[in-house]
Amino acid sequence: MPHRRYRARLPRVVVAALVVMSTLAATASTAQGRTAAGTGPEKPTIRYTEYGIPHIIASDWEGLGTGYGYASAKDNICTLADTYLMVDARRSRHLGPDGRASPGQNQNTTTNLHSDLYFQRLKDDRVVERLLEQPAPDGPAPEVRQAIRGYVQGYNRYLAETGADGISDPACRGAAWVRPITELDVYRHAHAEIIMGTADALLDGMVTAAPPGASAAARPAAPSKDAAKAAKKSAARTAEKIREAMAVSRQQSMGSNALAVGSQGVSGGRSMLLANPHFPWQGKNRMWQSQLTIPGEVNVSGAGLLGFPAVNIGYNENVAWSHTVATVAPFGLFDVQVDPLNPTSYLVDGVWERMTSQQVGVDVLKPDGSLSRVTRTLWSTRYGPITTSVHGQALPWVVSAHAVRDVNMHNLRALNTWFRLDQATDVHDVVDILETTQGIPFFNTVASDRKGDALYADIQATPNITDELAESCLTLTGRLLFHQTLRLPNVPPVSILDGKRSACDWPDDPDAAAPGLLAPHRQPRLIRSDFAGNANDSAWLANPEEPLAFPRVMGDTSAPRSLRTQELILTAQKRINGTDGLSGRGFTPETMGKLLFSDNSRAADLALNATVTMCRNAPFGHILVDGVLVNVSEACPILAAWTSHDYSADSRGSWLFANYWAYLLNGRGVEKLPWRVPFDPKNPVHTPNSLDAGHSDVSAAFARAVLALRKAGIPLGAPLSDVQKITRNGERIPIHGALGQLGVLNVITPGQVDGKFDVVFGSSFVQQVRFTAEGPPEAYSVMAYSQSADPTSEHYADQTRLFSAGTWVTERFTEEQIAASPKLRTKVLE
Repeated sequence: MPHRRYRARLPRVVVAALVVMSTLAATASTAQGRTAAGTGPEKPTIRYTEYGIPHIIASDWEGLGTGYGYASAKDNICTLADTYLMVDARRSRHLGPDGRASPGQNQNTTTNLHSDLYFQRLKDDRVVERLLEQPAPDGPAPEVRQAIRGYVQGYNRYLAETGADGISDPACRGAAWVRPITELDVYRHAHAEIIMGTADALLDGMVTAAPPGASAAARPAAPSKDAAKAAKKSAARTAEKIREAMAVSRQQSMGSNALAVGSQGVSGGRSMLLANPHFPWQGKNRMWQSQLTIPGEVNVSGAGLLGFPAVNIGYNENVAWSHTVATVAPFGLFDVQVDPLNPTSYLVDGVWERMTSQQVGVDVLKPDGSLSRVTRTLWSTRYGPITTSVHGQALPWVVSAHAVRDVNMHNLRALNTWFRLDQATDVHDVVDILETTQGIPFFNTVASDRKGDALYADIQATPNITDELAESCLTLTGRLLFHQTLRLPNVPPVSILDGKRSACDWPDDPDAAAPGLLAPHRQPRLIRSDFAGNANDSAWLANPEEPLAFPRVMGDTSAPRSLRTQELILTAQKRINGTDGLSGRGFTPETMGKLLFSDNSRAADLALNATVTMCRNAPFGHILVDGVLVNVSEACPILAAWTSHDYSADSRGSWLFANYWAYLLNGRGVEKLPWRVPFDPKNPVHTPNSLDAGHSDVSAAFARAVLALRKAGIPLGAPLSDVQKITRNGERIPIHGALGQLGVLNVITPGQVDGKFDVVFGSSFVQQVRFTAEGPPEAYSVMAYSQSADPTSEHYADQTRLFSAGTWVTERFTEEQIAASPKLRTKVLE
């Protein structure tokens, strides 16, 4: 079936050439920072400014990629080499089978062996190679191929200059697995990033799925009332376990805030954008900042995931954009009934089909240093691979089995999407790019432009599960799971469809960019002049003044919002109305920065007063919990004095409240807490509210938190700076911010190592951009974990200290600004 392709447009290089012919573009750079065509250097050139930020300029895409590859390898070669080892399915060969790997969004989610089996299967199937054989738009566009060709040259050049033994980072110095790379390595890495949402949920289940013996496979039960009741109970238990596991995984996964402010919401400008992705602070999902320039072709600044010569989140002369993790599940499951006498056969439209088997083998390092071969038989159906678990919850292969269809398995279009976004002209162009490529995987897009428009769009690769298909084809477990997840903020609605009917497979839509995708015209978008934003909930309240509707597969409507979403909306509304206590009305860079780094907790706004009341009313200052009488009298004045409700470094009482809130939630959604005023879909930003201070859950959670801090030796009134830190070469740097469940925009998630709380993920690359009617974009940013993962680098912790202090870097975008840097260093790649 034919699918939509790029709309015809005049090639940018031609446009640039025509512009050069005009007298208005005869100068080397325009007032807005654009560089005229034909003035690029003969050799790729890297200009470093403050904090090691590279400004890479070249005369063509290959040269641009070369500069990017060289500079990114210099800062992060061990992180990159480790990633190429993973996608080459050789971690077990070099690091042993039992070490931990991070193929998805989360860190250390599986073993090296399971990771290798997963990626080896993709290699054996030539998934990436087949995509590369396709011309654009299904395969990479010419500029993508050229830039990646250059990237490989730049990476390999840096490695050749240092040699593995000369690498300064001890994490991989002299390692046998550090090697020159190929273009295929880079595309495999890109593909791994695009499908990582599925890897997190299903990888272990796919590489361990094995059929039961014929005697173990069960025949479907004969219909009866008792059997029906038992089936309903079993389905409810399975759905609830998966839902709980998904909720936990979502809390530990990547997230983001993004806020676009239009002309009616800014002061002294045309528009602004706040980009605040929450990504891991180590590993393959670290971001890296750069400016990429080909005169007359592209001039973009921002950050992207390591390993790709493009900016994923950033700005050019006319538009700024960011992404947030969306509420679309990037995969779907199909329940296939198996033959009890031959459980590798399954029923479709009344006919038995054979599953396909595949022998996948990888080399494994043994304790004595020798290698052995581990081989597994992996199984697939017409829908996709068989899995026996999702998010760690069992899906037994007995009466039926579950097959996986990944909406992004055949998606390299994302590379084309980001290369084109780097050259977008306004938010309408952004929408056009998102629609024509449909390459974005599991992300929303939020953007603002020089014209004064603010955009929210959830236009991405989405399973074509219309509401009608869901109603007709969801299994009993699937129906419960689909609707339960829709009632949870941030949790994607996972589908389990009836695999016995071929009509239940995702249908093709000729308006979509690829088979099985939901057509873009069905996906939500909003352009306004005040604001549009997202904090990982569905599209429903991108702006509460204009609620959006969309198919259920994309998320929920009329359901509770997360406290972080409430905080984002209230922050925007109060600033635009001038009711937030700051001077004036409308956003400026100063007020945007203050509001993000104020670290205000929506949970504290809603519940602190009631909690203090409960504490003060405790009989004789004690609460009995879990058989222990806990003295809470010391805690009451500490919380009462925490009137700022913030998670700044010097806040006292905030760590106590965070622990109490975690015990109170106990894995539940915030709407399940004992509120006196329940959620009201007609007032979703302000409900639920008014915590019931007399409820036993409240006092029990508080007592447990007090007890836990005392056992850990942490004073109840300890400032946050004494507890939540990041370690850099022995230096303990305090980090402000808090968990998203506390309704804090500046999300920071600490993990406990050796009794210390070190940050593991959260705010990563933070950027704000303002457009005015004339002149270049005005941008401020900070890379929370700094540019380099190499502990010997001067840029290993420099921006981390800035982030700790709530300080921003004033970005340099124009040639004049770059040349004026007192830290300017230039590297020409001869």
